Amino acid sequence: MKIDFFRSYCLKKKGTTESTPFDENTLCFQVGGKIFAIIDIELFESANLKCDPERAVLLREQYEGIQPGYHMNKKHWNTVSFDGSIADPLILELVDHSYELVYAGLPKKIRELLSR
Repeated sequence: MKIDFFRSYCLKKKGTTESTPFDENTLCFQVGGKIFAIIDIELFESANLKCDPERAVLLREQYEGIQPGYHMNKKHWNTVSFDGSIADPLILELVDHSYELVYAGLPKKIRELLSR
């Protein structure tokens, strides 16, 4: 997967913004001010994506390229490798899952504003 495609895929999601709040190499994609994906712009080796805790465990058992979230709450976040061991459609599905979890957790008022 190419970084340009990953970035444009994330930005097409309703209400998504991007920023580099930690340093100039760490790009975060957010909805309603909450992060749903984090990548390293320079290396682009993996993405941190939020995940349902039960599904996170299953994915880690099934795929070597999915590990507990690096520098994240390991119960709720996975680091998904871009080394080719995870098919692009699954990576995109995991981006969707992360976005949906974060969006669903937003206050109703914010979700209503974003849906306009």
